[in-house]
Amino acid sequence: MKAIQFTAKGEARLADLAIGDLPAGHALIRVKASGLCHTDIDVLHARYGDGAFPLVPGHEYAGVVEAIAADVTGPGIGARVAVDPNLPCGACPSCRKGLTNLCRDLKAYGVSHNGGFAEYSLVRADQLHGIGAMPFPLAALAEPLACVVNGLESAGLHSGSPRPREALVIGAGPIGLLLALCLKAEGVRNVTVADINESRLAFAADLGLCGIVSGSVELAANRRSYDFVADATGIASVVEGMIDLVADGGTALFFGVCAPDARISVAPFEIFRRQLKLAGSHSLNRNIPDALAILEKDDGRIARLVSHRLTLDEVLPFFTKKPTDPATMKVQFVAD
Repeated sequence: MKAIQFTAKGEARLADLAIGDLPAGHALIRVKASGLCHTDIDVLHARYGDGAFPLVPGHEYAGVVEAIAADVTGPGIGARVAVDPNLPCGACPSCRKGLTNLCRDLKAYGVSHNGGFAEYSLVRADQLHGIGAMPFPLAALAEPLACVVNGLESAGLHSGSPRPREALVIGAGPIGLLLALCLKAEGVRNVTVADINESRLAFAADLGLCGIVSGSVELAANRRSYDFVADATGIASVVEGMIDLVADGGTALFFGVCAPDARISVAPFEIFRRQLKLAGSHSLNRNIPDALAILEKDDGRIARLVSHRLTLDEVLPFFTKKPTDPATMKVQFVAD
C-alpha cells in the first residue's frame, strides 16, 4: 500500500508498505479521509510521543471496514467508521478515574502506532465509531472536534450547564475556528475570534463569527468583558494576556499547545479576587460519539474548515514546509 512514513526524526517520505497480518480484535480500514494536525509535525520532529520511527502518521481519520479478525463481532465489513486514535492502558490511576487522555502510558494511532496517512490502516475494532452516511472528510474532523468537546467539558461547559453570554477564542486557525463553531453550536450567544491575520478574520466572519484583531486597541478596550476565553495559539505571551480579557467570575481555557519550557506570569491575587477559573485540556477523552453528534447537525460551516482535499503525494510537502497561504485551514488526504 502507499503511505506517508516518518523514517527518522525530521525525515518523511512516500513509501510502499506491506499491510501486514490482521491481529485478533482488529479491523482493516480503507482510509477515505485523514487530516493533518500540528501534532503530526511535532511527532515528525520527536517533540511529541515516544519518537517511534519508522511510523505512518495521522490520527484524524475515517474510512471503510475492509476486513475483520475472526473474533470481531462489530462493526462489520463495509461499515463506514471514524477512528478514536487514543490507546490508554486502562489500569493507571488516571484511567481508573475515567481520564483516559491523561493515561501514564498513553499510545495512539499516528503517534506510537501506524495511523491514517496510508491507503489502509489496522485498527482495534473497539476504537471504531459508525458514521452512517456522513461524508468522510467531515467525519475525519471528529477527532479534533472531540478534543474541543473535552476542552469545553474541562472548562465546566457540560451539557445542560449555563452557557457564557460572551466568549472569545484567540487564534483563527482551523482548531480555533472549530472551537468557536462548537461554542456557537452549543448555544453560546456571542462568539468572537481574535487573530492578527485579517483574511482569517474575514473567513471567520463568513462563518457567522465576530472578529477582532489581536493586540488591537479595540480588543484592549474589552478587558474583563468575556465570560469565557480560550487560547488556540499556543503562544505563551498570548496566553498570559488572555487572563486580563476574562470577566470577573469567568473561565480561561488553556487549549493551545505551548512549548513545554514556556512560562507565564499570573497574579494569584487576581485569580482569587476576581474568582477566575483556569482550565487545561489535553487531547480527547472518549468523546468521538459526542463530536459525531455535533457533526451530524453541521449546516456546512464546519465542513468548510477543510480547505485542501489532496492525494498522499500532494499532502507530503505539508509535513516539511509550513503553508504561507492564510487561506490554508484543514489539510486532508482524501481517497477516491
